[in-house]
Amino acid sequence: MGRILALDLGRKRIGLAISDEMGFTAQGLDTLERRGRRDDIEDLRKLASVRGVTQFLIGDPMHMSGDASRQGDYTREFAAELERKTGLPVEFRDERWTSREAERTLRGSGVANGKRKATIDKLSAVILLQSYLDSVRPGSFQMEQWQ
Repeated sequence: MGRILALDLGRKRIGLAISDEMGFTAQGLDTLERRGRRDDIEDLRKLASVRGVTQFLIGDPMHMSGDASRQGDYTREFAAELERKTGLPVEFRDERWTSREAERTLRGSGVANGKRKATIDKLSAVILLQSYLDSVRPGSFQMEQWQ
């Protein structure tokens, strides 16, 4: 399967998570502080090379209605350049609930306010990637099986 690097792309930071080699679990990585598109893509290219990444997964920001957002346009432009410069495929996944789920998980965790946003970005990437891994793994448990 190869490793997947998930990105929660924000204006100031990029939350990162990587899959294990078998595609079962997502682990958070240090959040990348944005320095500009060119530098960010180079940092991601290097990280992908070192970690044996074969695919990127990027959160697709949409309005709660499901309509495309302005941030979605920016995300798709970033993804196209990332794909072009790394030669690795990029897949998108709906991220509408990841930040809220991350905030809910962190509530009361004792994470200092100064680190909370970076932690939310990382946890959002983990949630995004884990939900993707669970959906593509044959025989994995999925809630819709029980509904």
